[in-house]
This record gives sequence, structure tokens and C-alpha cells, in this order.
Amino acid sequence: MKQLRTLVLAALTIFGFALASAAIAKPVLDKEYKLIDPAQPQPATVKGVEVLEFFNYACPHCYEFEPNLKAWLKNKPKNTDFRYVPAVFNERMFPLAKLYYALEEMGLLEKLHEKVYFAIHQQQFNLLDRAVLLKWIGEQGVDVKKFEATFDSFSVNNKAQRAAQMSRNYHIPGTPYLIVGGRYLTGPSMSVGADGTVDHNRLMQILNELIDMSQSGSR
Repeated sequence: MKQLRTLVLAALTIFGFALASAAIAKPVLDKEYKLIDPAQPQPATVKGVEVLEFFNYACPHCYEFEPNLKAWLKNKPKNTDFRYVPAVFNERMFPLAKLYYALEEMGLLEKLHEKVYFAIHQQQFNLLDRAVLLKWIGEQGVDVKKFEATFDSFSVNNKAQRAAQMSRNYHIPGTPYLIVGGRYLTGPSMSVGADGTVDHNRLMQILNELIDMSQSGSR
């Protein structure tokens, strides 16, 4: 009886390991993630693994993904340095990139980042229109003249240009996409389930696995 019990426990242990392995399957190259070629160096100021989200305020998929990203950020690995990057593929995308960096410079991202998404996707405000943008900014209790000066500043313009260069360097195909450690690219469109919807749990598993892979230097 004791021997049988030992065999049963061993079998259950092996089964448990099998379930765990199945639940956290390794990301599949060229399906669930891609390699950045050439890999881009992380800034010297970054400690650990840098994770970038290339996004666009006008992108409905970015708006839908934001709550899931926020949930991940609350429990992200301690060795992770996260940063938003407004993707810029053409001239039309510069104003919303400048909006992000103007809010950043004024210390207003925590207050207004999600409100920008809401204004565009729920209230249908065209924040690409400067007059509409400035009116909306004023309604948020922000000094419009100070915002306008920041929006048009050399610093904000330089950051938006840098974001455009990064969008090219990382070969960003659309939005939203995540870059891990300057080496790996993944995103919601690469974690679509059999029902055609994004499997956000799987995407977060992939993201965490890519962070581990970045540390170990594996493919």
C-alpha cells in the first residue's frame, strides 16, 4: 500500500509539472514574438530589462490594451524598466506624439494619459485639431499658454523626432507593440486565440518570458 501511494504521488507530481509546463509554454519565434534585427542597445541609464510600448492615442487597439497593460505594470518583474513611446510613422502622427511628451514635461501624464484616450475614443474629440486640443486642455484645468509653449518647444519636438527614429529602428509594424530588451517584439496581434480575440493572459506570459530570455541572452 505504501509503495502504491508513493507511485501515485510521483505520478501526480509529474502530472503537475506537465500542467505547469503546458500553462507557461515558451513563446514561439516568428509567431508570438519576433527578433529585432539588428538588436538595439538599451540606454545606459536603464537598469535591468527595458520594456517599451509603442502606442498611438488614436489607435483603438491601444485604447483597448491599456487596462491590461496597466494591470501588468502593477505586478511587473522588479528587474523591468517600462517606458511608453508614441509611435510616429508619418507627419500626421507627430501632434499626438508631441501631446504625450508635452504632458510628460509638465508632469501631467498620471492625471491625463488615460483621459486623452477617453477623449478620443469615447467623446470623439479630434485632438489632432490644435483648437480642439487647446480647448480640451483648458477644460482639464491646465494653463493653456504654458501647455502651448511646452507643446511647441524644442525639447518636445526633439523627443517626437526621436520617437519617429525609434519607430524605424525597431521596425514597428503598427500599434500597439512591445519591445523587450531591445531584442524582441511582441504585441496583442501576436496573441490571438482560436475565437479571434486577444488572449491577454497569454500575452502577459509571453512578455514575462521574453524578459527572462533577455536576461539570459537566449533566442
